[in-house]
Amino acid sequence: MFACVLAAIVFPNLFAQETSIAEKAPLTAASPELEQARKLVQQGRLDEAIAALQAIDAATKGLAFELGAAYYKKSDYPKAIKYLKEATVENPSNREATQLLGMSYFAGGHPADAIPILEKVQGWIPRANVDGYYILGVCYIQTRNYDQARQSFGKMFDVPSDSAAAYLFTARMLLRQEYDPVAEEYAWKAASLGPKLPLTHFLLGELYLYKSRLPEAIAEFRKELALNPADAATYYKLADAYSRDQKFDEAQRLLQQSIRLDATSTGPFILMGKVLQKKGDYDLAVLSLKHAVTMEPNNPTAHYLLGQVYRDLGNKDDAAGEMKRAQELHAKEDLQ
Repeated sequence: MFACVLAAIVFPNLFAQETSIAEKAPLTAASPELEQARKLVQQGRLDEAIAALQAIDAATKGLAFELGAAYYKKSDYPKAIKYLKEATVENPSNREATQLLGMSYFAGGHPADAIPILEKVQGWIPRANVDGYYILGVCYIQTRNYDQARQSFGKMFDVPSDSAAAYLFTARMLLRQEYDPVAEEYAWKAASLGPKLPLTHFLLGELYLYKSRLPEAIAEFRKELALNPADAATYYKLADAYSRDQKFDEAQRLLQQSIRLDATSTGPFILMGKVLQKKGDYDLAVLSLKHAVTMEPNNPTAHYLLGQVYRDLGNKDDAAGEMKRAQELHAKEDLQ
């Protein structure tokens, strides 16, 4: 459900850039009240707009669409669905109403209802919107139609639907949606179809690491490095697996390799600080974690770990300051 809502926020008007389907509700012969309500919607004053729209004569042409669009923007999807269904009956050629109805079903947690509508919208565009294929693919996943999801993601990335790449892309999306067993199955299918395809074993390693299946995770990350030896993220993830297995020297060496390949990511510096703390190298741990804080000042984990290391060093004031900052950042995240 969260993924649906998030996608609807990120892609609020999925196909608006495609002028070939941007046939919006007619704006002609609108009453001054309807025009004013539209301006309120444009200004983000949604409650005022909805109140104004509800005060208009219910027989007014186009009112259902305006109410549905306002409720959609407010993320009140049940009411958006109610009015957008009325709008599509009133004016079947209103493609924006159709699009928003499909998105409302999707964001409201009704993927089965969204699919036929979103498939219809995709058919209107000569080269469909990438985000449209993503949303449609997620709907197929949520209705357990994995082969259709693979076809959608194949089109999204311009690869054949039966290719190793299509299986890999689908495995990634399945893992993101927490369909872990199917993600594993699709990742292994990708590996069998494309033994030299990069990132397949990386994905399997991530999955096994998440499941705390450390020997399998390490084996998969090792396979990935054999295929893709310059990938900094693989060294980092492999170091994470070794650190969880309490093999800190190996983890440190891998993190050094990761950082030398790419010094722009905060994660390896944070993990390096944690590994050095476990080894008792507190001064070096402070340097690594302070660098991470400089890179990403609002990262609560970096502040928390830095506070721990200061505590280990007996530096109570700095430890308290970092712990307090970590708590503040966590509280701020909870409010967002």
